[in-house]
Amino acid sequence: MTTPRLRVDDFDYDLPTEAIAQSPVEPRDASRLLVLERATGTIRHARFAEIGRWFRPGDLLVVNDSRVIPARLRATRPGGGQAEVLVLRPIDGDPRRWEALVRPSRRIPDGTVLRLGTGATVSVGERIGDGTRAITFVDDPHATMAAAGELPLPPYIRDRSAPPERYQTVYANPPGSAAAPTAGLHFTPRLLDSLRDAGVERASVTLHVGLDTFRPLDGEFVDEHRIHREWFEIPSRTRDAVAGAGRVIAVGTTAVRVLETAATAGETSGWTDLYITPPHRFSTVGALITNFHLPRSSLLLLVTAFVQAGMVDADAFEARDVLLGAYREAIDAGYRFFSFGDAMLIV
Repeated sequence: MTTPRLRVDDFDYDLPTEAIAQSPVEPRDASRLLVLERATGTIRHARFAEIGRWFRPGDLLVVNDSRVIPARLRATRPGGGQAEVLVLRPIDGDPRRWEALVRPSRRIPDGTVLRLGTGATVSVGERIGDGTRAITFVDDPHATMAAAGELPLPPYIRDRSAPPERYQTVYANPPGSAAAPTAGLHFTPRLLDSLRDAGVERASVTLHVGLDTFRPLDGEFVDEHRIHREWFEIPSRTRDAVAGAGRVIAVGTTAVRVLETAATAGETSGWTDLYITPPHRFSTVGALITNFHLPRSSLLLLVTAFVQAGMVDADAFEARDVLLGAYREAIDAGYRFFSFGDAMLIV
């Protein structure tokens, strides 16, 4: 099947500002759930706590267990001006050197030492690309961020009153993400226990999420965009669980990218810049739990590709129409969008 060159404008949609969730619901699994059947386009509505209705014994949930780091650092410049550092990812080699966004970057020359509120310091180095800089921590990076940092909530969330742990999944473990793998925010320990008791197992992968998840697509055409590298790992026990599963249900687009990287490149850890666009032949994933994504984003393209993979002889535009039709129904029904919003299950 040949696909016309896809335009970024083909993956735009109108979203009322009031549909963007500013705070999480409580409990976590009280969020709404839209279930989309790819083959027929059928849509059903439920609560996330009811998601087990669409699972069966032998299914395997694959979650991303990365923990969001307190990566936003407020600092003071040598002359007294304010600065902000958003830590993204370590630079290979020196464990104290990290890639970061620094503001105001133009007013901060290489070698500038910024002082944090705790008294710790960070040295700003050379420009790397895409507006990022190299920074060097004088002390242990994770200890410095734990003492002085804030969780980097997405820019569209203006309400900062939610407890920091609410922007972490209940199974978050290794620190490293600059943004939460938000599809997993809906799970509670009680829900996970009930799914396990029903024969649905759980396995973890790790992908440390970067800010590219919020960056609009570059250029006029979809194939002109490039995404940043993100570090991933898939443990051997997870590989074994995937091989023996009846159906793999990926919790979030980050879990999809890890599984597809492992399947296509044969790698089990390292850096991935896998950019999934329609059409894509999914090697492992049979169902997807995901949130409602930003217009003109790489995440929306990945989900479109997954919808297309479950349709018969459909092109990318037909799959897009099915997905955005579900989005329109969600908007009309008052669903909440983006990181603190409601969820979709695509089967």
